Amino acid sequence: MICDLAQYSEPVGGLFPAPTAEDRERYRLSEEQVEFFQENGYLSGIRILDDDQTDRLRAELEELVRPDHPGRELWYEYHSNESASSDTVLFHALGAWRLAPGFHDLLWHPAFVVPASQLLGGAVRMWHDQLFCKPARHGGVVAWHQDYSYWTRTEPVAHLTCWIGLDDSTPDNGSVHYIPGSHRWPLLPITGLAGDMDAIRSVLSASQWDQFQHPVGTELKAGEATFHHPLTVHGSFENRTDRPRRATVINVVRDGVVSASDEPLLEGTDAIPRGQPLAGRFYPLLYDPGGKDSGRT
Repeated sequence: MICDLAQYSEPVGGLFPAPTAEDRERYRLSEEQVEFFQENGYLSGIRILDDDQTDRLRAELEELVRPDHPGRELWYEYHSNESASSDTVLFHALGAWRLAPGFHDLLWHPAFVVPASQLLGGAVRMWHDQLFCKPARHGGVVAWHQDYSYWTRTEPVAHLTCWIGLDDSTPDNGSVHYIPGSHRWPLLPITGLAGDMDAIRSVLSASQWDQFQHPVGTELKAGEATFHHPLTVHGSFENRTDRPRRATVINVVRDGVVSASDEPLLEGTDAIPRGQPLAGRFYPLLYDPGGKDSGRT
């Protein structure tokens, strides 16, 4: 039995520095970058990790992908292969921040929380994290979807996703693709997360399908990230290259988002009554540009 790091609402190690006044300026997005996000629903190429930090997270990941690793009971979800086809592999898990100090402390990293606060328009609170790994030569797809379609148990729509590459990612090895401007679409029905890349067509209008013909594939160096809006349609194709494509994803909300369910929002967590804001040990406050201590829950 290992320590559940969710009990610590602040960094536990020294891999990521506490934000200083200088960091708040250093990591701020430009007005042009914020405008691009607002217009297109995503923003890519933001450096989050240096080489040493990337290496540390990759080392922690090597342990976490072993199904029999210590602490496995702490995952919210764990899928050694969530792919719809036995010929491809998509490792997908939620809750790494509870098990590994690097993934835990990453949540408070100023290179992440400062731009996240700008894009959310307020204080940043934890929702949940994810790992997505596509092995070399037979990595599976993540089908087109909107994140919020899986998150309707929270409201309003004031969420943000940060996808951080732990390897170089390109369209050839399964990088994230976006439909620019789709964050202005209404919420679409769920058509599956790890199966048919064409399934989404059945729920699109003619005008949406026309816009869908122009996806944008991202290219990131290891340690770089892309941010996207919770309604932005995105997905990623198979990895048939000779190199893996691994990523960690941080999903956050603007402080004040509330529970829309009386049931636990994540497996194994404390229930938050309907209408009450996310708070407590599983949903710590990560950063408040107004100056409150980021460790308060």
